[in-house]
Amino acid sequence: MIRLLCLAIGYLFGMFQTAYIYGRTKGIDIREKGSGNAGTTNSMRVFGTKVGILVLICDIAKTMIAIALVKAFVVPYAPDMKFVCVMYAACGAILGHNFPFYLQFRGGKGIAATAGLILSMPWPFIVVGVAVFFGIFFTTHYVSLGSLLVYVTFMITLVVCGQTGFLGATNSGHLMEIYCIGLFLAVMAFWKHRSNIQRLLAGTEKKTYLSKKNKEE
Repeated sequence: MIRLLCLAIGYLFGMFQTAYIYGRTKGIDIREKGSGNAGTTNSMRVFGTKVGILVLICDIAKTMIAIALVKAFVVPYAPDMKFVCVMYAACGAILGHNFPFYLQFRGGKGIAATAGLILSMPWPFIVVGVAVFFGIFFTTHYVSLGSLLVYVTFMITLVVCGQTGFLGATNSGHLMEIYCIGLFLAVMAFWKHRSNIQRLLAGTEKKTYLSKKNKEE
């Protein structure tokens, strides 16, 4: 029951589709523009960098808010399941972002929502995630590559922190559950980015810049 509650709370917040809502205020369905993705990168290309950053902040925040609520109101009833609850809340938020039922399950790819999870985790996750993403992004300007490598390092960090006791999960079953949720999210991210992976391999993936260049490509 606790797991379903955390998942539901996350999904509820995840369905707040910032890019779609902003686009509708301009008479545009962002899912019909650019890459067709209702997320940060496509928002930058369709609406410009400032709007893209706004979408990024809001999509990060919705996961963090869901996790904060779960920590405040659910975790006290199951303190030994703290990170299990966190992972379920984040999973719900990412699912809500990727597959909002009121938009025929056509949403984003979940990377900004995942950033909300990483920023809600202990400091090693934040340091590794930020370093990997921005290191890749400013080197290659491929958001997709940075996003996928963040998931790879997130899984590594999750296992290392779990096995060394950093997550404080003493129940091996809970620890394995945490790993399974992390793996599910990683697999979903790679699946959602399958077209990006094909373009990266073909050398045709579009680059993204923190400037007006986005609209010029």
